[in-house]
Amino acid sequence: MRASRLLSVMMLLQARGRISAQTLADELEVSVRTVYRDVDHLSAAGVPVTATRGAAGGFELLDGWRTRLTGLTPNEAQAMLLAGAPGPAEQLGLGEAAASAQLKLLAALPPQWQADARRVGSRLHLDPVGWYRSADRAEHLNEVAQAVWNDRRLNIRYESWKGVGDRIIEPLGLVQKAGEWYVVARSHNQLRTFRLSRVQQLEVRPGKFARPRKFDLAKYWATSIERFEAGLYRGTAVVRITELGMQRLKGFSAAVAEAANRTRTTVGADGWSRVTIPIESIEYAAIELLRLGSEGEVLKPKQLRERMANTVRALAQIYGPGSGSDL
Repeated sequence: MRASRLLSVMMLLQARGRISAQTLADELEVSVRTVYRDVDHLSAAGVPVTATRGAAGGFELLDGWRTRLTGLTPNEAQAMLLAGAPGPAEQLGLGEAAASAQLKLLAALPPQWQADARRVGSRLHLDPVGWYRSADRAEHLNEVAQAVWNDRRLNIRYESWKGVGDRIIEPLGLVQKAGEWYVVARSHNQLRTFRLSRVQQLEVRPGKFARPRKFDLAKYWATSIERFEAGLYRGTAVVRITELGMQRLKGFSAAVAEAANRTRTTVGADGWSRVTIPIESIEYAAIELLRLGSEGEVLKPKQLRERMANTVRALAQIYGPGSGSDL
C-alpha cells in the first residue's frame, strides 16, 4: 500500500510540478502528516524532492529530474490503451496524436508487458453506435471542440423541436453517447445540452469567456440523464404476458425490462404472467406494445387498452380476407 502511494506522490509531482502538502493529502486521501513521511521516504530513496515554504510553497521535484517509470501495472496499461479508442479521437481530429501517445505509452512499459498491452487492440473493438443506425454526422465537431478547448463563444443556428433559431453559446464540454455528439454549453446564464448534428451553421465569436470554476461535466451529464429519465415515463400499464412476451420485453428500454422482472406475478395454470411497466404516453405505448403481438394483452389503463383494440381492428380490416389489393 505504501509503495503504491509513494509512486503516486512521485508521479503527481512529476506531472504537476509544485504541490502543497494539503493538496497531496486530499488527492491521496491521507493525512498531511502521512504526506510528510512519504516525502521523507522518497528523499531517502534518492528521489530529489525539494520543499518551498510560504503561501505558494509546496513540494516539487528537482528541476529537470524525471523518472522513466510510468507506474503502470499491466492491467493499468491495457486500460489506458483502451481509453485511447481511435473512433472518438479521429472524429475530434486527434487520431494521429492518440496513436502517437499509445506508441509512447508502449515504449515506456517494460518489454515483458508490451505484448500484453498490444493484445488489447487486436482482441477488443469498441463500437458505440446502436444497431440498425449509423453515427451522427456532426459536421461542426472539430470547430466546437476547438471552442471548448479555447473557451470561445459561438453563434449557432440550431434546429430544435420548436424550430430553427439562432443562439449564442459558451461551450463547456463535449459528450459522446450512443454514437451521437452533444455539447454542454451555457446559454442565457443557463446550462443546456445541444446535439451537434442539429447545428446548421456556426461562427466563432471574438474574445474568450470565463469558464465556471465549479463546473463538472461528468456530474452535470449524469444529473441530466437522471432528470430526463425521471420525466420520460408519465404513467404505468398493467400487461398480461406470456413467457415469449417477457423475452420480447428485453428489447424495450432498460427501465421497462427491469420493471417487468420486478413486478412479474404468475396468473393461472396457463403460464401467463402479469407485469406493471412504465409508459411515456398512451400514443407511444400503443405503438411500442404492438411489438408483443399476441404474446401480450394490455389490461390497464382503459385508454391504452381501447387504443390497442382500435389499432388491432384497423389492422384486421387491412389484412382480413378479401380486404387486400390483388397482387
